Amino acid sequence: MNKKPVNGMRDIMPDEMRLRAYVLGVIRETYRDFGFTEIETPCVESIENLSGKQGGENEKLTFKIMKRGEKLDIEHAEKEMDLVDSGLRYDLTVPLSRFYANHQADLPKPFKALQIGPVWRAERPQKGRFRQFYQCDIDIFGDPSNLAETELILAMCTVLTKIGFKDLVIRINDRRILKAMAVYSGLPEESWEEVFIALDKLDKIGEDGVSAELLSLGMTEDAVAKYMAMFRTAEGEHGADAVSRIADTLGDALDPKVTENMRQIFTLVESAKDVPFELAFDPTLVRGMGYYTGPIFEIAVPEFGSSVGGGGRYDEMVGRFAGQPTPACGFSIGFERIITILLEHGFMIPGTKEKTALLMEKGLSLEKTADVLKLAAKLRAEGKQVLTASMIKNRKFQKEQLQAEGYTDIRDFYENPIER
Repeated sequence: MNKKPVNGMRDIMPDEMRLRAYVLGVIRETYRDFGFTEIETPCVESIENLSGKQGGENEKLTFKIMKRGEKLDIEHAEKEMDLVDSGLRYDLTVPLSRFYANHQADLPKPFKALQIGPVWRAERPQKGRFRQFYQCDIDIFGDPSNLAETELILAMCTVLTKIGFKDLVIRINDRRILKAMAVYSGLPEESWEEVFIALDKLDKIGEDGVSAELLSLGMTEDAVAKYMAMFRTAEGEHGADAVSRIADTLGDALDPKVTENMRQIFTLVESAKDVPFELAFDPTLVRGMGYYTGPIFEIAVPEFGSSVGGGGRYDEMVGRFAGQPTPACGFSIGFERIITILLEHGFMIPGTKEKTALLMEKGLSLEKTADVLKLAAKLRAEGKQVLTASMIKNRKFQKEQLQAEGYTDIRDFYENPIER
């Protein structure tokens, strides 16, 4: 049997499905406790929505769907988009923004949305990265205040703590600070997105690598040196103090409202959190999506050396669908990464029921089969997980498989047990 992923997509085995179901249950329950309401959007979106320059590099990875029937005119098509009218969603944020724009008159204000579902990206498959994967998003629409960022951070850290992660670190920055640093350093505005893409590689290629990439983009040596020095300005400072140190250096290049907003987020989060985590200012944090307009954040688990979620404020995206600006802020959990970490470290689902298997000989009478089924119902009522199944010819192999799946009580039922 071919166990390789199919076109970059994969089958999921029972053990992983049980873990996924447990984690999704924790996520749903916790987010509901924070007042989020679950909604669902279609997997297929119009190609106009998926190619509106809101999804950054992910738009290049869209699985496109050809027009159908009379709409498909291959003979006269001059470019790819003449053949396409829709595609598979590459994230949940774009469909959610369209959803809110279409239904906001029927939704509470502010609206706190929970959305869980598969997304697709036509990227090169590699370890831990597949073309189909799950995202778990929470978003708040209609709240321009930093209460939205605070609630998202608290909810996300509560979820991960319940799942079992420790020593969480929330890295936070603001796109307006990134732009102010570019202005202060004299980097041309038309190159900012390329600059930010290079900066996003800092942890992989280091300061020298980022500087070399910026120089290759045509930036002057003085501008690059001034820009890179900015990231050492706040060394030794933490939280709001680090933001203030950067702001003092930037001067008029940064609106003081941005600094005050960040200070308030730090104050609110630190005073309200009831699970342990660190909120840390990181002026190098970029986030790849082009739709972010304000605070951005990522959540890391240093123990495992990776980020397991991220998000930020995107006040302009809904306006693209609704025709007017709408405050919006969201956080996406790295569900597949979390599942991979838990599987690699042998995570045990807490409170797992005792598992019993009742195996029936082929040809067992109707009466005795009914008795076994009644016993199964009785054991389930006692709180056990019970499997009823027919015996296979290789009884030893069947028992070993059940034991590997965690069945500790395996009982055999024969028509004539004495003869056995």
